[in-house]
Amino acid sequence: MTDAIIRAALIADGVSAVPKADHAISVVDGCIAQFGPVEEVIKSCPPNTEIHDLGDTCLTPGLIDGHTHLSLAGDGRSYAEMFSETDEMMVLAGALNLRKHLSAGITTVREHGARNRVGFVLREGVERGYIAGPRMLVSGRPITCTGGHFHFCNEVADGPDEVRRSVRRLVHEGADYIKIMASGGGTEGTVSGRASYSTEELRAAVHEAHHFHKLTAAHCRAKESMVRAVEAGIDLMEHAEFLDPDDRQRFDPAIAQMLVESGIWISPTLQALTSYQQVVRLSAKREAETLTGSEAQLLGELETQMEISLDIVRRMVDYGLRERLVPGTDSGPGDLSFGHLDYDLQLLHRVGLTPAELLASATRISAEASGIDDILGTIESGKIADLTVFDGDPTKDVDAFSKVVAVFQSGMLVYDSHNCVDGIR
Repeated sequence: MTDAIIRAALIADGVSAVPKADHAISVVDGCIAQFGPVEEVIKSCPPNTEIHDLGDTCLTPGLIDGHTHLSLAGDGRSYAEMFSETDEMMVLAGALNLRKHLSAGITTVREHGARNRVGFVLREGVERGYIAGPRMLVSGRPITCTGGHFHFCNEVADGPDEVRRSVRRLVHEGADYIKIMASGGGTEGTVSGRASYSTEELRAAVHEAHHFHKLTAAHCRAKESMVRAVEAGIDLMEHAEFLDPDDRQRFDPAIAQMLVESGIWISPTLQALTSYQQVVRLSAKREAETLTGSEAQLLGELETQMEISLDIVRRMVDYGLRERLVPGTDSGPGDLSFGHLDYDLQLLHRVGLTPAELLASATRISAEASGIDDILGTIESGKIADLTVFDGDPTKDVDAFSKVVAVFQSGMLVYDSHNCVDGIR
């Protein structure tokens, strides 16, 4: 039985670069049953089928955020301060953050690491309908070395055998994929420009994860961690910052070529690496002519560093990695607040991706990288009807990604900016 018909002035299906006008979708049992011209879809459906007429908007597949830390508040506090919270408080923070992301058109997230069982609890809450939010793919606790980045999540492993045990433990607890910290990061005492694991240790994680048909993702800020991740067969690389031990970014053509030849997916998390939230805030003050002298100096320093990071990704695009870039907000740490995948897309636009390519990267390509492209990522018959509605055409205008007016999950309206619909499925 047809549950509903959803129509809009434009529908960008995630397959073609050009949106289709006067098309509609029919939804049956939460999945897309038909996608075609409005008259054909209406004619094939039973009389009195509910019709959602979205007017002069553009309907797309739901957006996918490839990198979140939902249990962290993104309120500017340090890691130490955020991890002083109880697990229960972290679950509550996650519930709030899920709602923020959902109202920004994000219908699926990859949760890249939380303490103890917090990530699993959040996923179960969404699945039960207790919490409104995007679908969650959960890594559980990220695997890290003694004293390593995110060691406070409590999955520490040293050596290949301990890494294998960690993978098995996480898989049996319900991890959808495995996250491993291949270099240092923002955790005090770690060195971002140094690898944390040997190729052998990373290879152990990949081998064990693949044995259980799970994908792997590696946090790689350091150059040497990037090389080792490729050698080990990691499926997706986070950050890819090309950092040397002196904490400076220096592009390496040989490593870029390794990335191309390996077929690995890359999530540059540009808004995290560029302190973009601060840049946006300070730029607004500059426009309003309320910027103080110290703020002007800080903004100049941030913009200089941002151009270095953007140039690294531009050069990766030039090497042919355009179709393997996966947007990710890295929301949660520091001041990386939720609800702003549009920021990451704006930055990817600055490195050379067109608006149409951005939409593909945030939908189809992200689904492929996450191993869920059989059920999500495009508007096609048989796929789950997770959909985002924009005021404007995101295939032509990058600013449209900031203008979400409605969100559907499994064909049900879960967010409507005009009618204050913002509830649990």
